[in-house]
Amino acid sequence: MKKLLLVLALIAMASFLFVGCLGEGTTTDTDTDTDTDTDVVVSICPTVEVTSQQLVGTKTYIKGGSQTITVTFADPQTEPISVYVGKVCNEKALPDGVPDDSPEVIMYTTDNLTYTGSFTFSKTVNCCEGIIYVMTCNTCAPCKESFIIDNVGPASEIKISKGAVCTCGGGCTIDFDSTADTTVCTTDVCCGDYCSGFASYTLDLYTAAPFDACCDVPCATPAYSCPGGVACPIDCTLSCIATTTTTTDKVYYAVAALLDNVGNRTRYYATLTIDSGCGLTVQEYEGEVDGVASVCSDFETTKGGEQPVVAASSTVIGVPAKIGACLTTK
Repeated sequence: MKKLLLVLALIAMASFLFVGCLGEGTTTDTDTDTDTDTDVVVSICPTVEVTSQQLVGTKTYIKGGSQTITVTFADPQTEPISVYVGKVCNEKALPDGVPDDSPEVIMYTTDNLTYTGSFTFSKTVNCCEGIIYVMTCNTCAPCKESFIIDNVGPASEIKISKGAVCTCGGGCTIDFDSTADTTVCTTDVCCGDYCSGFASYTLDLYTAAPFDACCDVPCATPAYSCPGGVACPIDCTLSCIATTTTTTDKVYYAVAALLDNVGNRTRYYATLTIDSGCGLTVQEYEGEVDGVASVCSDFETTKGGEQPVVAASSTVIGVPAKIGACLTTK
């Protein structure tokens, strides 16, 4: 009799432990006295979102810097939760628990369903995976959400060449494209982004330096603009660009802006000098470094902010001219 009681007690304890460790997506049977069984899938892991996240294919990419983490549960939580962010590029294997060096994010909620907190993600690494861990009292192991951090903007070499003279009232045609030049891009890709992927580009021409006190576009309205594109290669034609009616050549300021899928930006600058016969001379200026811009840091100007400073490596070049840089291979 004692042996039978002991066996029954062990079975009861095992059943309690099994029920207490339901995992994500556990199916519970809601069988009643009817002939139809209904299976309900109960997810005890929440959804996790970061402000800048973008799903590209099957992977989630985010941008570095201060952002909001939002954790949303299907049912109100009756116990506290904990959120940790693992160090990117630093986890060889995903552990069952939370790594000891993972900082905790202070989370806030008003309904015990949605929790938000701020966290500053690294801005110095690129294309590295990280993990956001969510600990609750209902899980035997932390819930995990992976992400890939992208801090570097896209890159492209842009070839500038002149086209035919317009017959619609005068002016010149200028073409911008990133078609591979085998003399330059033999092993590199001339347009693209390493990580989250190339998203879009714009090309604008201004009649005066477009950057002054505000250091960003639009400080001025462009005289000519490409409608832009959402993929490589870059391909843009500006038609009927006005030239001067005097002996003075016309100077335009060109700004090419490239974006990746999480919002990293790269900009290239040049002046385009056009004579009355559509002769074209291009001069490139200092550009953005790895998509990171501070106060006018990506557009060097002289004191007073009127005239751009030529980059040390820049020279006056003929046509077709090339600005920007190829996306170098890893």
